[in-house]
Amino acid sequence: MARPIYLLSPTPRAGVESLPMICFATVAEQIEFGGCDTLLFTSKQAVLTAEAIDPAWRSYPSIAIGSATKRQIEVLGGEVLYHPTHFYGEALSQDIATFFATRSLLYLRPEVISFDSKAFLAREGIVLHEQILYRTSCIEYDATSRPPSGAVIVFTSPSTIHCFVKQFGWEESYHAVVIGYATQEHLPQGALYSVAETPLIDACIQKAQEIAKS
Repeated sequence: MARPIYLLSPTPRAGVESLPMICFATVAEQIEFGGCDTLLFTSKQAVLTAEAIDPAWRSYPSIAIGSATKRQIEVLGGEVLYHPTHFYGEALSQDIATFFATRSLLYLRPEVISFDSKAFLAREGIVLHEQILYRTSCIEYDATSRPPSGAVIVFTSPSTIHCFVKQFGWEESYHAVVIGYATQEHLPQGALYSVAETPLIDACIQKAQEIAKS
């Protein structure tokens, strides 16, 4: 019998149990473009929130971190100027410092981030302007919603890990599938995990299905 698969993303998918762990609240009424000429997005949700606040963001070229972010920008009609596929944290910031030193960057971001790109780029002599567009919160469940022992659990962001562990704790029998190495770093110590081949939810589900059948 295959192990149950739980997807913690806010967006459900067919063939797996949906257990969304996070919800979003917009905290900005307008986007302060100022003198920027390039936007930085690190999540699909940031793009969707920018679109809801002011579609004028599409007139600026964007740096897109992650395949889902890139795809969302293009679906909405924006231009992706640069799309690193394997860089996170300090390595990503170093890449931005190398290629975009002459540009005025505006990072449209969530309230909580896993790496302080602004501080790192400042050490490289680059000013990164930031604006917080949205806040992420945990969805609350009772104990009956806790995945059973042996479940394969798909985490699509550090926030989904934090909210899950806060509410349900962690069992050694669980197997985590994470969307990337930046997310993996937030797993409980000693957790059994696998990383998706590409940083997309569909790739996570495919990996989870392989594990569930093994």
